[in-house]
Amino acid sequence: MPDKLTTERTKSTPVITVPDNASPALIKIAKNNAMHWQLGFDENATHGLVLMQSEAHLALKQLDEPKVGEVFVDFASDALTFRRLHGGGKKEAVAKAVGLKGQTDWRVLDATAGLGRDAFVLASLGCNIDMIERSPVVAALLADGLERAQHSPELSAWLPERMHLHHGIAVELMANWNSTATNVVPDVVYLDPMFPHRKKSAAVKKEMRLFQQLLGPDEDADALLAPALALAKKRVVVKRPAGAPFLAQQKPHIEMQGKANRFDVYLIN
Repeated sequence: MPDKLTTERTKSTPVITVPDNASPALIKIAKNNAMHWQLGFDENATHGLVLMQSEAHLALKQLDEPKVGEVFVDFASDALTFRRLHGGGKKEAVAKAVGLKGQTDWRVLDATAGLGRDAFVLASLGCNIDMIERSPVVAALLADGLERAQHSPELSAWLPERMHLHHGIAVELMANWNSTATNVVPDVVYLDPMFPHRKKSAAVKKEMRLFQQLLGPDEDADALLAPALALAKKRVVVKRPAGAPFLAQQKPHIEMQGKANRFDVYLIN
């Protein structure tokens, strides 16, 4: 989720809290998480948007709307497991857009990682993924999901080696990517900036509702395209809602239309 300072874009920064009667060990974990991500900690939070640290996971939760549920990263969920095993593999739209056919060890930089689902699908197909997330709240959710995946019998053998999280501002990190010795220049840069939802809020998925409360749309998304084009070796792929304008008003070489989304592909000569 792109550019500008996180504090400029975040509508309200949630604190990390714990359930009632949390153990001292859990409280310590929550405090350490808050310190690591430079977030507040409030053991007695009772309202608003919070990061709830439970024994099971870290989750984004709106305490004022208990029926909305919570959002957390679970790469071993039934939905992602089904998508990994039966989602179409390299025939899946995101795989086609990225250009996986006939490729092995494709290096992809997902510069707007979010909850990491597309990155996970690409990693499950053999890609090495670097993920950038600028929001400390979303990055904390991602880091928690990656840590738990290390203990999953089905994921631990490959996921930790293929998915790597970078917390920071995407435009800046991409511009300086080659100055860090451990960074590998990506074949593909993948962009999926947040886009305003025009539907009534009740029709929008719970996680998108919470994300809109937390972050709002990426008003500065256009700034991502130029550094992405300068960095990628093969292509830049932009995921957009079907009716959305081109990023930075720049027409892509290929448009892959879907029912709800569109992949705009910019080829690097």
